[in-house]
Amino acid sequence: MEIASYFRVLLFVSILLLNSILSESAVASIDLGSESLKVAVVNLKPGQAPISVAINEMSKRKTPNLISFHAGSRLIGEESLNLQARYPNKVYSHLPLLLAKPYNFTRDFLRSLYLSCEIKPDANRDVAVFQTDGAGEFANFTAEEMVAMILKYAVGLAETQARTTIKDVVITVPPYMGVAERTSLVTAADLAGINVLALMNEYSGAALQYGIDKDFSNGSRQVLFYDMGASSTYAALVEFSAYNAKEFGKTVSINQFQVKDVKWDEKLGGQHMELRLVEYLADEFNKQLGNGFDVRNSPKAMAKLKKQVKRTKEILSANLMAPVSVESLYDDLDFRSTITREKFEELCEDIWEKALVPVKKVLNYSGLKVDDLYAVELIGGATRVPKLQAKLQEFLGRKELSKHLDADEAIVLGASLHAANLSDGIKLNRKLGMIDGSIYGFVLELDGDGLLKDETTRQLIVPRMKKLPSKMFRSVVHNKDFEVSLAYESEDMMPPGTPSLTFAQYDVLGLTDASEKYSTRNLSSPIKASLHFSLSRSGIFTLDRADAVIEITEWVEVPRKNLTLDNSTSATVNITDAGSKNASEDSSDKLEMNNGVSNNSDSSVDNSNTLDLGTEKKLKKRTFRVALKVIEKTKGAGMPLSKESLALAKHKLEALDKKDAERKRTAELKNNLEGYIYSTKDKLESEEFVKISSDEERQSFLEKLAEVEDWLYMDGEDASANEFKERLDMLKAIGDPIYFRYNEITARPAASEHALKYLTELQQVVQGWEKNKSWLPRERIDEVIREAEKLKNWLDDKEAEQRKTSVFGTPAFTSEELYSKVFDLQDKVGSVNRIPKPKPIEKPTKIETPSSTDKANATDSASEETTASNTQATGDSDTGGDDKAESEPAAHDEL
Repeated sequence: MEIASYFRVLLFVSILLLNSILSESAVASIDLGSESLKVAVVNLKPGQAPISVAINEMSKRKTPNLISFHAGSRLIGEESLNLQARYPNKVYSHLPLLLAKPYNFTRDFLRSLYLSCEIKPDANRDVAVFQTDGAGEFANFTAEEMVAMILKYAVGLAETQARTTIKDVVITVPPYMGVAERTSLVTAADLAGINVLALMNEYSGAALQYGIDKDFSNGSRQVLFYDMGASSTYAALVEFSAYNAKEFGKTVSINQFQVKDVKWDEKLGGQHMELRLVEYLADEFNKQLGNGFDVRNSPKAMAKLKKQVKRTKEILSANLMAPVSVESLYDDLDFRSTITREKFEELCEDIWEKALVPVKKVLNYSGLKVDDLYAVELIGGATRVPKLQAKLQEFLGRKELSKHLDADEAIVLGASLHAANLSDGIKLNRKLGMIDGSIYGFVLELDGDGLLKDETTRQLIVPRMKKLPSKMFRSVVHNKDFEVSLAYESEDMMPPGTPSLTFAQYDVLGLTDASEKYSTRNLSSPIKASLHFSLSRSGIFTLDRADAVIEITEWVEVPRKNLTLDNSTSATVNITDAGSKNASEDSSDKLEMNNGVSNNSDSSVDNSNTLDLGTEKKLKKRTFRVALKVIEKTKGAGMPLSKESLALAKHKLEALDKKDAERKRTAELKNNLEGYIYSTKDKLESEEFVKISSDEERQSFLEKLAEVEDWLYMDGEDASANEFKERLDMLKAIGDPIYFRYNEITARPAASEHALKYLTELQQVVQGWEKNKSWLPRERIDEVIREAEKLKNWLDDKEAEQRKTSVFGTPAFTSEELYSKVFDLQDKVGSVNRIPKPKPIEKPTKIETPSSTDKANATDSASEETTASNTQATGDSDTGGDDKAESEPAAHDEL
């Protein structure tokens, strides 16, 4: 069902993109999970699927979210997976979950999963720095830098799939990711050179994929998306509906969905089930060991056991019993055991009840009953566990749960559609309206000299589930600089690992100076600061800017109303309108520009008919805005990187990218050299090569191949790319002439056969010219005949010479030479064949003299015909002779 659904949506998207803007651009989406990542591409290039899931170098659609540093090389994805059991301290995982997390949280998190990578506190921020076996500045990396490496790798997969450059992406995130974490992820993308169109909540991606090919015009539907991934679980309630709108004069139904609520458990996922098995099997192995040693103290042993447990859990999803087998688990001792599904479910007994909590909370908050749900869609790899499905079915009272979506790929495919909608280069012909909201409520807190702590200094500015994106502002009546803090609404709902409600702090400066400067003016109201906030479509809440708002009432001199001598009433109306307009314009002026004096004059009155009545004073109220300086001063794990830190991080990543590129080039050239040696040694001993090379030539070449092969497996182990290329070029210089002679054995006769066949066909072409195309110049035909004879004679001479030439020597002619001469002759034939047939020359129309018997009866008509003929002749003379020729039917060349 999942495969059928995928292809149905793929077909639907293909139809949507048929009328899209044709463009070479492509966009991508990245589902950045805690253990694995998926990448999808939307591409309008002809000959490619409009939407597809990118595959990695192992042709897999899902890639391990791992980085390792080993033997001086950085490895990402599948390459790191192979090292996880052998060098667990060199492999780094779960990195997206550690963005903007305090050092202590990271340390405890790694210990809870038996991850042994080394970390240390950062000198500038309260975050962990991952220590690798690199050197100098390339030995330590923050979570942002690590995630940037993964994102760069993911975009590389997308570019390989699309065969074009990709910069714009949508990245999916778990709903509980906070502002600091989301900001940190955007920073990581910036380090990777990626433009983030949006951070998309995972459930919104699944909802978009679910609704893109459905019709909701018959009524709204409440759909519950239940996602249990590797590290967390959530339930999202989404309402699908439709509304009518006008498009091109017609009323059409447009689908949309709105996220109503989301509840989660960030400490419940597939890996927590696996940990129950790991603990159980570790105890069993300790009993077998029997010397009091705890296998949990061996990082390598635990890495091997965790790898086996992951396979065991997958087996138990389809079988009632699974074997457990780990070679040399510890101290060269093998571990053998079995586990039943029943025992596994018993170990996870409390997990099944916890898994229902997010569903219960969502239903309680919304006031819905289980019968009100149209469907319950399962996504996430851990939802394949039979016991979990059974518990959900029991609670929801359903015999079957909906599985219309691919549990692994629904999120990334939906996010790719969102990327297409947001992109400037790709636009879908039909959109599914999406209304998502802020997962957290946000509070504004003010602090400063003279500010009393009351409801005005701490207020809820963003209620939970407020629509994304949104903009808002707040006014603060104050006359001194102050501080602004942004915080989460409640301790009951905070991102995991967040030590404080406050996630951002700012200094608002310049208000004191502005107050002192303008306090002597006639203020009509107290000076106030206007704070402008934004809640981005990525769920990031920030203070964007601040202004000082100053209202002044003062006397100003303005010209008296000028009255025209002709129409004073009309002039008065015009002057009043102009004055009103100027007053409204003044309200938006800045103090620095006019200092409260208006120099505007009424230009609607004719100067020649006006009287200068002098000036008069008027009381005017004017509003000015002075930009204030906003400085972010957030501390702790959410502290943004400084410009210097960003520059250093980009330098490190660029250097690593160059090093990786050189490593791949070296490996490729080494493989090319190795492959050339083996293939050539085999061919030199074949019967075909014996025919075209002497014994001495082959023996000399074999010795040179053996010499390079010995170097390759001894001194060449650590050789550079250039060294491999030099030796490959040296071998090819010897081998290319032999390969050339070998190829020419078949290529040269084929070229000769092609040339002779064409010369025979050319004789028939010339005969056709002489018979059907008499307008062709004779000298051009004779030239083609001479060139054909010249080619035939050259070929006869060369073939005779080739028969006398040794097969070991240089050929008398090559297939390339012969093909080149045939192509030249074909060009000449084509140029002659394209000569058009001349247009026929039209003769003047002869007027017949009527017979004597007709003259008597047709005098009048003859006179009329003569007049008409004369008139026509006059017209032709005026317009020229070309028009007459063009009126003839167009002539066609004969084929």
